[in-house]
Parts: sequence; structure tokens; C-alpha cells
Amino acid sequence: MRGHPVNRVALLSRSANLAYFQPLLNAIDSSLEIVTWPDPACLTADVAVCWNSPPGVYARMPELRLIHSIAAGVDNVLAEQDTRGLPVCRVVDPLLAQGMLQYVLWAVLHFHRKLDVAMANQRQSLWQRPRQQAAADFRVGLMGLGELGGLIAATLPSLGYSVNGWSRTPRELAGVRMFSGADGYEDFLGQTDLLVCLLPLTEATRGILDRRTFAALPAGAAVVNCGRGEHLVVDDLIEALQAGHLRGAVLDVFTQEPLAADHPLWRTPGVVVTPHMATMAAFETVAAQIVANIHRLRDGQPLVNQVDMQRGY
Repeated sequence: MRGHPVNRVALLSRSANLAYFQPLLNAIDSSLEIVTWPDPACLTADVAVCWNSPPGVYARMPELRLIHSIAAGVDNVLAEQDTRGLPVCRVVDPLLAQGMLQYVLWAVLHFHRKLDVAMANQRQSLWQRPRQQAAADFRVGLMGLGELGGLIAATLPSLGYSVNGWSRTPRELAGVRMFSGADGYEDFLGQTDLLVCLLPLTEATRGILDRRTFAALPAGAAVVNCGRGEHLVVDDLIEALQAGHLRGAVLDVFTQEPLAADHPLWRTPGVVVTPHMATMAAFETVAAQIVANIHRLRDGQPLVNQVDMQRGY
């Protein structure tokens, strides 16, 4: 059975101009009328295509029937919003996992092979070979074992690394020593030399990279955050680094992006800042999945990659 036609699609963002999606969407379906925020016509749209949506905007859109993120994450699409029970969808690109694997593998090598030490020595014109260790003796701890983290968990053991995983509820992964729940959290951290955060952002995970987490890691451990900026308590990280308990951090996501030029993380010794580049879906893939869901909405068919609003992803 066919549903109602989709007459207008609004590209909504308070921090980016999403107009570049218009030709991509229209190349797939030229019948779509596409408007871009802050055009007032956005408020009469049937579908909202979003990244960092303007606060409260959905409540001002009486015709809205679908909210669609342009990314895998939906936290900034849901923040400060009343979704009114409307379906929310995200983008899932198989190549996202490959990109994240490449980025995390680089971060693992950065610390395992002590490239951070070599780079610090270079700044002092110091020729000093860092002592190396076997991959099996370098324990990587993964938090977030979904589509992205799952590929990393499957790959690192094949490269010889000792891999631990932590999840909210018990599960098993081949080649990975698993921990779960609050009871297993500190045991997991205590056996981790490099903590990699790939968690979705929920109220339960907000601020999880904090003083308590850092204190439970072994002295000399390092941290990689590819989840969301809101996972990290910046002051606690800087304190742990300055105290010498943590060795370093690779950070790709931040609460406010772009990271302000005067932010202390730019100049904190041991911290590597990258501009939210760990992985991203191709624009063409994003457009294709959005239009496919618009057609499903129009035809009364089940939507793809719909978010479980209880879990937040």
C-alpha cells in the first residue's frame, strides 16, 4: 500500500551548510523539493535531513514525518529536541568500519611502537631508540563493539595484539577477552595499556572517560577517543597526563567542533588532535540511503537503519 507523497525535504544544521546534498539527492530523485536551513520553508518539510539540528526545530515542523541523520551517530540530531515519536534513521556504510579500523590501527601502532616517544625525542634532536615490545604484550582495550568496534576486535588479534573488550551486557567475541557491566569495568581497565573508546553517546556513556576511568588504567597507559567528544572529561584527561599517570592520548572528536584555537588540548604534551577524520561515509552513500528511506516512507514500507530510541542508536 502506498503512503503519502513526500513533497519537501529540509536540510537542517546550525553549524554546517548542507546545501551540497541537494544535487546529490536530486540526482537520485529529481522530484524532491529540497530546502536548506535557515529558509523558512524548512518548517513545512515532510522529511528533515540533519546534522547538529537547530534546537527545538522539529516541534516547529507540523508536517514532519521522518528525521534522518547524515551520519552513523544521532546524538546531535536528538539533542535539545522533541522528536514527537517520529522515526529517526541513521546512515550505515560498510566502508565506515574499514576507515575506523585504519585510524585505530594507526593509533595502536603510534603507542605500541613508541612512535610518540620517537617524535618527542625528535623535537629535542635526541637520537635514542625506544625499547620495543611484542604485540602480544601490548593490551588493547575496546569499549564499543558494534559494527565499527567489531571489525577492530576481529582484526587486532590476527596482528598479534592482546585484545580486551568491555560491553554493558555479557557477550563473546572470538580472540577477545570480554568483560561486562559495572562489575567488570575496573578489571577491564586494569588490564588495558591502550583504551579505545568507540561507544555511542548516551546518558550512560556521557563523561565515561573521566578521572575514575583514568585512575583504573595501569600507569603509562594511553587513550584513544573516536566515539563522541562528550565521552571525554577534558580537565580529567589533562590532569592525568600532567601527573604522569597517562602517557598520551589520540583524540578525534570534541564537544565543540572545530576545536577552538585557544583550547588547551592543542598544546598539551602527549596529545594528538585530529579533526574528526577517523572515518566518514561517502556523500553519495549517504544520499542513496536517505532517498531510499524517503521512498520507503512514501510507499508505506519499513524504514532501514531506524534508531532504537530507548538505546539511543
